[in-house]
Amino acid sequence: MRAPEFWQTENGLARLLSPIGAIVGAVTAGRIARAKPVRVGVPVVCVGNLTTGGTGKTPVAASIAARLRTRGFAPAILLRGYGGKKQPVPVRVDLSHHTVTDVGDEALLHARTFPAFVSPARDRAALAAIADGATALVMDDGHQNPGLAKDLSLVVVDGISGFGNGRIIPAGPLREDITAGLARADAVVLMGDDPRDLASKLAERLPVLRARLVAGPEYSSLARQRVVAFAGIGDPGRFFRTLTAAGAQVVAKRVFDDHHEFDAADIQPILDEAYELDALPVTTAKDAVRLSPDQRQQVNVVSVAVEWDDPAALDRVLGHAFRI
Repeated sequence: MRAPEFWQTENGLARLLSPIGAIVGAVTAGRIARAKPVRVGVPVVCVGNLTTGGTGKTPVAASIAARLRTRGFAPAILLRGYGGKKQPVPVRVDLSHHTVTDVGDEALLHARTFPAFVSPARDRAALAAIADGATALVMDDGHQNPGLAKDLSLVVVDGISGFGNGRIIPAGPLREDITAGLARADAVVLMGDDPRDLASKLAERLPVLRARLVAGPEYSSLARQRVVAFAGIGDPGRFFRTLTAAGAQVVAKRVFDDHHEFDAADIQPILDEAYELDALPVTTAKDAVRLSPDQRQQVNVVSVAVEWDDPAALDRVLGHAFRI
């Protein structure tokens, strides 16, 4: 689903829906309080957030896994597999076999680089990953999932959208109460620009790690090129801004719901428009895994990576759980 605009402002509709949000928050808090998290014997870091939509969790999780690998760990990624089938047993993602309808788009992205295990039961996925040889586990999402004990919990916050209007779904973008969610975190990863000065406010409670998404190597070929950009991710605007920052001329934008399952009726008009505008059709790596092989061949796919303002600060935070 696409986040409604009223989630970013204080308005009558948000106030009207607020009692429902309070119930959602109470249910989440109760579920977390009653849980008995399972410890699995290897360090576990959770990269989560307090809001729905895109904050950069997936690239942050990949960056942390890569950092652990360079320090001698064998990391595996744990995911629920949003957008895929509910798996009855933990599944290690096999790129030669699984599709986005099986395991979801984020799992396919991670599986290109790391062992990725999908299951709604994170403790069972963790045990499967350990049996497969993992010596460190990185959860992509799961801050509100209490089944697996975490040695380190990082909350990713988008610097521009922040916590929106500060209300819980459906009145706002929050999955839970801000104070309660931050109380279970060890640090905040603040992504991108910070026009709200969230860094100084959050630093009163927790260590704040500053990071940003940077263009992958594919972007260099788009400098001074006309592009038709499309995306079905949590924050398509961030993708469009990254294209512009890389020097591309974005002549048209097409936005789809997060995790949208593309078909020919979605993609062919974009290809036609790009041809008419003498432009290149461009999308994200996360969207590309939801395209058919034929569609993917006709679209320019670009990736993003995480750049940390202070890598030493990240290592200090990771060191509490991983002794690096």
